[in-house]
Amino acid sequence: MDKVIITAALTGALTPKEKVPSIPLTPEEIAEDAFRCYKAGAAVVHLHMRDDEGLGTMDKEKFKKTVALIKEKCDLVINLTTSGDSRATDEERMAHLPEIKPEMASFDAGSFNWMPGGVFMNTPKFLEKLGMVMQENNIKPELEIFDSGMIHITEYYLKKGVLKAPLHYQFVLGVLGGAEATVENLIHLKSKIPADATWSALGIGKDHLPILYAAIALGGHVRVGLEDNIYYAKNRLATNEELVQRAARLVYEANKKPATPDEAREILGLKK
Repeated sequence: MDKVIITAALTGALTPKEKVPSIPLTPEEIAEDAFRCYKAGAAVVHLHMRDDEGLGTMDKEKFKKTVALIKEKCDLVINLTTSGDSRATDEERMAHLPEIKPEMASFDAGSFNWMPGGVFMNTPKFLEKLGMVMQENNIKPELEIFDSGMIHITEYYLKKGVLKAPLHYQFVLGVLGGAEATVENLIHLKSKIPADATWSALGIGKDHLPILYAAIALGGHVRVGLEDNIYYAKNRLATNEELVQRAARLVYEANKKPATPDEAREILGLKK
């Protein structure tokens, strides 16, 4: 039976609790939600931190506390963001990695206009440094791809030795300024990556379900959670747990099975 890795992206950097009461913000809330998602079928948890005002932060102490709390509860694969605060310097965006040494971390493979707010900046200098920090600390990059041009950037860094094969891609579809969340775009992106690469996909907001269905059907892995989509159905807010539960049901309906954390490690070639 095929195994599908379900990643739960719990928090993000933007959505306020006033809008979504179930979104976890504190280390304790995030750890509890991560455990619920683990029991529901998630193998990987993608983590952002929030400051005391509820804004995205790269505070490494909050990362350390949250990761420690999760590890007390379960053996989820930990995937830490490197883009959790638009105010952070390049150094602040990666300072938590050598100290925590998570199994995975995000590598946003290029810059673009994140409409209508501003530029999502990932300069060549930053990406090269980030890739080397990940290598030095045995951290698997999750290559976040917002449009097809970013795949060529990863090819460049692979040839240069900043990235090491086999690569793992996360297709982020539906961000205004990036590729639209269509099945056609997903198929196109999948066709451009190396044969030995693994991949996962997500759709933002209302495009969450079509991309979820398509990724499972096309043999990929999936990401769900309140970072990407706050609704379970029209006019009904979701929780992270029920988004994972639905993804797991769909995986079973496709005659596949949600991967356990250790199965995800084997698929992704992680060093626990």
